[in-house]
Amino acid sequence: MSGNLGSTSLRKRRRTTNPMRTYDTLPQPLRLWLANAALPWSPKSCKRLWDKARKAGLSAEDAIRSLTATEKRMLARDKFHLS
Repeated sequence: MSGNLGSTSLRKRRRTTNPMRTYDTLPQPLRLWLANAALPWSPKSCKRLWDKARKAGLSAEDAIRSLTATEKRMLARDKFHLS
């Protein structure tokens, strides 16, 4: 697949909301992480993971570490990702 999503074997989904509006509502540390993410994360899914980590009592830094670990697991599952 060409375009801004690159080549990935991971499932792609259609968006039902405006992802840029959702992105604008994200906390600053999460927006910075998402801007540099290796995968094309949706702002909605990032927010859901962020909220889950924060409700578990993690700091903003620890929540970012959790997102990074999740992304690494996803990259490991992607058969087109070059290590």
